[in-house]
Amino acid sequence: MKKVRKAVIPVAGLGTRFLPATKSMPKEMLTIVDRPVVQYAVDEALEAGIEHIVFVTGRNKTAIEDYFDIQPELFGTLTRSGKVEQLASLETMLPQAGSMSYTRQQSPHGLGHAVWCARDIIGDDPFALLLPDMVSFGPRGCLAGLMELYDKVGGSNVIAVEQCDPMETGKYGIVGKGAAVGNGFSVMSMVEKPAPSAAPSNFYINGRYILQPEIFDILGTQERGAGNEIQLTDAMLKLAAKQEFFAYPYEGRTFDCGSKEGFIQANVAFALARSDIGSLVIDPIKEIVSSYENRRQAA
Repeated sequence: MKKVRKAVIPVAGLGTRFLPATKSMPKEMLTIVDRPVVQYAVDEALEAGIEHIVFVTGRNKTAIEDYFDIQPELFGTLTRSGKVEQLASLETMLPQAGSMSYTRQQSPHGLGHAVWCARDIIGDDPFALLLPDMVSFGPRGCLAGLMELYDKVGGSNVIAVEQCDPMETGKYGIVGKGAAVGNGFSVMSMVEKPAPSAAPSNFYINGRYILQPEIFDILGTQERGAGNEIQLTDAMLKLAAKQEFFAYPYEGRTFDCGSKEGFIQANVAFALARSDIGSLVIDPIKEIVSSYENRRQAA
């Protein structure tokens, strides 16, 4: 069993659902409270023991590279101003030299193609895949649980899942639940957006994966699927015919920050969980919600 040392984070998407904000700013740099969305994925990867992160980028994404680099002018200003706490916080977020790589996805051909673009950096090693729009919220990051299950089943593919409303399976990739293994279960099937009557369960794939390198060979010859894009799920289905897949049910909650509603929900949840501002925002939030409900009832 090879150790999972590397993670792929695709950040080449255009973020059209957040226009006009993303016209000149990467969607991954939109902030949840005071940290950009992409920072949460990186923190989760590092918490799980990942040693090297590969960003699959596109045009107008240089802000992400700059964010994970040192800024001498800013650091100098904070030092001269005696803002020790802010300086220390920024320094702890700096990656070790050489621990991040960037590769370009020149054209938007889908998630499967974005993953394939990282093939030469990943090589013949298993790797984690984190979709940055899907932000984990819980006692620990989702990837840490995946790593535990990977260690248990060694050498297999592991995906994270959560339960959705059984009537909403048509929105997600759904897995069929098999026998319990460690802190998860074996995957009997994977179905993309099945109708509730045809869904094998209500466990949906939540954007966290550990995949074996053989996925790259499949993606390299993968035909275009839904949306005329190279779909990762299609490649995983082919890989599942040769290798086992296991699922880890995440004990926290995942916010889809690629949608406006998920992004707002994440901001509220993370703000309330913060010891420095949670008590300052909870009453105003309650007041806003109460005022909204009163107006709706009066309408």
